[in-house]
Amino acid sequence: MISPSTISFLKSLKKNNNKPWFDNNREKYLGAKNNFEEFVEELLQKMVLIDEDIKGLSAKNCCFRINRDIRFSKNKTPYKINLSAYFSKGGKKSIYAGYYFHLQPGGNSFVGGGLWHPEAAELKKLRQELDYCFPEFKKILNAPSFKKNYGELQKDESQMLVNVPKGYDKENPATDFLKMKSFVATKNIPDADLLSPKLGNEIIQSFKALLPLVKFINRSFE
Repeated sequence: MISPSTISFLKSLKKNNNKPWFDNNREKYLGAKNNFEEFVEELLQKMVLIDEDIKGLSAKNCCFRINRDIRFSKNKTPYKINLSAYFSKGGKKSIYAGYYFHLQPGGNSFVGGGLWHPEAAELKKLRQELDYCFPEFKKILNAPSFKKNYGELQKDESQMLVNVPKGYDKENPATDFLKMKSFVATKNIPDADLLSPKLGNEIIQSFKALLPLVKFINRSFE
C-alpha cells in the first residue's frame, strides 16, 4: 500500500520544487520511489489475472520518471509533483491503449486509461474500427461498470477536430467520436483513500471497468 512518507514527500516537493532541495532529500525520494514501485508490482500481479496483455511487465516498464522535460516548457520547475504508472501491452512507451494511475495529493490523484494522443496511423485505424463497429463501442461506454466508474469519455473541445475526418459522412452516427484525438476516461481518487489498504483493489476494479474499451482500441491496431 501507499506509505504516509510517500504522500509527505510529494507534498514537500510541491513546496520545494528545486534541485538543491531535491538533492538534500534524495533518500526520501528513493523511499517514495521504492514504495510506489512496490505498489505498482502489486497492481501488476492482480492485473495479469484480468488482462493477459499485461503479462511480463514490471514496475520499471510502467513507472514514469519524476524529472520533467523542460526544454519546450515555460514552466521550468525540474520535477513532477506526482508519481505515475501506465500499464499497457509492450510497456509505457508502446502504441497500445492501457491503464493509468496518477498519485498526486491535494485532490489531484486519479485512475483511468484508454488511448492518449495516438500517432496518425493508429488514430486512422481506430476511426475505421469505430465506423465499422459503432454499436459495439456504444455498448462498451453504456455498460453499468463503465458508467459507474467513469461516466463517459473525456471530451475536450480543444482536443477535437472541428469537422468530421476526411472520408466520413457528417451524418455518420459515430461523428462525435470520430472527431476525437484521444480516447480517455478518468476517475478521481480522494486524498482520504490514498492510504487505505483497499486502494489497490479499488484501482483494479476501476481498471477492470476499462478492459472492454482497451481491448476494442487495441484490436484495431492488429
